[in-house]
Amino acid sequence: MTSPQYTFPPPPTPALPTADGELFPVRRVYCVGRNYADHAVEMGHDPDREPPFFFQKNPQDLVVDGLFPYPARSQDVHHELELVVFLQQGGRQIDEEEALGCVWGYSVGLDMTCRDIQAEAKAKGRPWIDAKAFPRSAPVGMLQSASAIGHPTSGALELRVNGELRQRGDLNQQIWTVPEIIANLSQRFELAAGDVVMTGTPSGVGPVQRGDRIDGLIEGVGELVVTVTE
Repeated sequence: MTSPQYTFPPPPTPALPTADGELFPVRRVYCVGRNYADHAVEMGHDPDREPPFFFQKNPQDLVVDGLFPYPARSQDVHHELELVVFLQQGGRQIDEEEALGCVWGYSVGLDMTCRDIQAEAKAKGRPWIDAKAFPRSAPVGMLQSASAIGHPTSGALELRVNGELRQRGDLNQQIWTVPEIIANLSQRFELAAGDVVMTGTPSGVGPVQRGDRIDGLIEGVGELVVTVTE
């Protein structure tokens, strides 16, 4: 007796709208930890330029509708404003001098983090997946092509919650630049078109509550407005 044969449809590919009216299909999402010295200090770590470390979110975690449902499992959710990089090609062992050729464009994003769950995982030496890769944990703004805005290496980052300034920094304060991040990632993984890199957050991370309005800005890249819902 033979087993029945099943044909499974391919899973849907998440895609994000771009400023030029196209859709960017998302393959993988990589995140850089502690890429601004002041943020490393506020999180209790040495700000020296040690090799970067990475974690991942799910492609479906990136959302563009401006809504962030507060996760029921957490009592302490924090905002983290970040420059987000979108790749149009990839490879392995990419030279730093060639890395920007892989970049399609940029956006403003939030790495929303369940800080209480993260702290518990840290204390037990466990991965951060529950704290970082939960549904809708990465709101992003409109995607802008590098052909339109260039490759930003400086520019103010600001985040406000209900009008109160929480985070302020500059892209030129990154410990690892975008080309360095791409080159380093490609030593570990084979990068490809559709990959997304969230490049870390400046100091000032803090909690949000249901009903809050989050306004994020990166000079020369764009803005993002997110409402925290039930």
